[in-house]
Amino acid sequence: MGLRIPKRWRTAAAFLAAALVAGPFAPVARAQDAGKVLRVALVQEIDHLNPFLASFASSVMVGRMTWEYLTPPSAEDNTPSQTLATGWTTSDDKLTWTFTIRQGIKWSDGQPMTARDIAYTYNRIMTDKAAQEANGSYVENFESVTAPNDTTLVIKTKEPQASMTAIDIPIVPEHIWSKITSMDDPATDSVAVVGVGDGPFLISEYRPFQLIRLKANPDYWRGRPKVDELQFISYTNADAAVNALRNGEVDVVNRLTATQFDALQNQPGITTNKAIGRRYREMLINPGAQNLDRQPIGDGNPALQDVRVRQAIARAVDPQTLIDKVLGGYGQLGGGLVPAAFPAYHWEPAPDKRFAYDAAAANTQLDQAGYPRGVDGVRVGKDGKPLNLRLVGKSSEDFSQRAADYVVSWLDAVGIKVTKELVSDNEVDQRTSNGNYDLAFSGWGTSPDPDYILAKQTCATLPAVAGANTSASFLCDPQFDSLYQQESTELDPAKRADLVKQAQARYYELSTSVVLDYDNPLEAYRSDRFASFPKQPANTGTIMEQSGYWAFYGATPASEASGGSSGLSTGAWIGIGAGVVVVVAVAATMFARRKTTAEDRE
Repeated sequence: MGLRIPKRWRTAAAFLAAALVAGPFAPVARAQDAGKVLRVALVQEIDHLNPFLASFASSVMVGRMTWEYLTPPSAEDNTPSQTLATGWTTSDDKLTWTFTIRQGIKWSDGQPMTARDIAYTYNRIMTDKAAQEANGSYVENFESVTAPNDTTLVIKTKEPQASMTAIDIPIVPEHIWSKITSMDDPATDSVAVVGVGDGPFLISEYRPFQLIRLKANPDYWRGRPKVDELQFISYTNADAAVNALRNGEVDVVNRLTATQFDALQNQPGITTNKAIGRRYREMLINPGAQNLDRQPIGDGNPALQDVRVRQAIARAVDPQTLIDKVLGGYGQLGGGLVPAAFPAYHWEPAPDKRFAYDAAAANTQLDQAGYPRGVDGVRVGKDGKPLNLRLVGKSSEDFSQRAADYVVSWLDAVGIKVTKELVSDNEVDQRTSNGNYDLAFSGWGTSPDPDYILAKQTCATLPAVAGANTSASFLCDPQFDSLYQQESTELDPAKRADLVKQAQARYYELSTSVVLDYDNPLEAYRSDRFASFPKQPANTGTIMEQSGYWAFYGATPASEASGGSSGLSTGAWIGIGAGVVVVVAVAATMFARRKTTAEDRE
């Protein structure tokens, strides 16, 4: 989850795509290291190792393994856990929060981790616009953050803040990061900087476009992991990753297509996992991208600034068909921004309010809005030009490849011509961040607390400069902002949930994106090598791309399994923050955030 000015110097990655085939250093001698080296396939590119800038789900996974969080979601049920903070109190006016910070944790270079590191991390984001890229929304309401001593953290807020135990920010060592004067510095993605951590694993090697290697932290405060090393290996597509899994070259793979998932079920030595999803998939509709000064940016089609056109597009597409035909049924019909995995805040439109698939209704709405068909059947905009739209998606993603054809056909039926433009992950990020799109497949991995994903839709998150991936959809609406402001300060759970749902209803009405579905994450692992991985939430959740490090920290090698244990002690279930690791894959030096599809962002 994150925000603000991007400071990045993207390098084109397209020319590297062909080189990133299935494992330039495919593992060998598996018999010698079985259970001690956990190899994970990644098919998503990364943007940054720098936790202040990391936005891709793959990149965020690295941070979750490497740095601890204040009160991250538990593995069991996503409730706040005691991790860096062992307890907290609030003042009577709910404006001052005092956290007691755990003693005895050390950074991997031997320096003690204290409340001062937490205060430094939060203050760096509060004062350095470039550092706000990934997580700025969490601290926008902070008045001050101080550490009176090594074990006390005091946060004063401008207004009551409902999400104070859901601050999803990795804490970094002040003595390392205070020497970094600019987030533009390539050193912020180097092992010399990101290799100093206090999590269960530590980054020990980074080969751009190939591999990130992490070693077990022998001094980890919860206890050393059962595996000695994590390797995250880059693959250009899920087919290559699945082949590597079948061949025993990797142990875990996610983001499987329905066909791949079905084919892996009941295979000897392989276990599949269909999880409940915390990610929504969407089709962005450019409402007229603008920056924080309300100046237009990008090259979106001006017809899309008309909410009637956006609503007609929402009526012209059929998400259920995409779920059935493209996702193989492994998904739930979309509605609001908060997936059904978080029922307290999940919202669905009433049947009479849903923009149900109805080409006739879409045609009527476009006619009434004043967009007539030309002689060739293509509608004409108010500028007299044919309504030709570009649909941007990932060339590496099965969903984008297949769903794009459906969208082209559906919109053609209502007089809108659509051209597919399937490009690399980072180019999707770059184009959507700069407003250079009409339609785009995207999405976000969401947190148990709804504040972050709602904040991403507010006027305050419009980019200060073009290219800053701070806004999820370029929405800027006073009514939505008012509802967000109310929910973010409402401490009564029932009242807050109602405000969250009202905000989602307003977002749905404005149609700056169509929330297509909530995916079922599809994963598989070598159960002949690893007996179990803790899931989040327990039993029904994911292994990879958690909001915690539980899965890989608690991975139980098959040789050590006894009665199918979970791999985590009772004490370990109490706390944690965020999870998983990442590897490589794209563009020379990465940077940029994007309208991820989960989560992509997270």
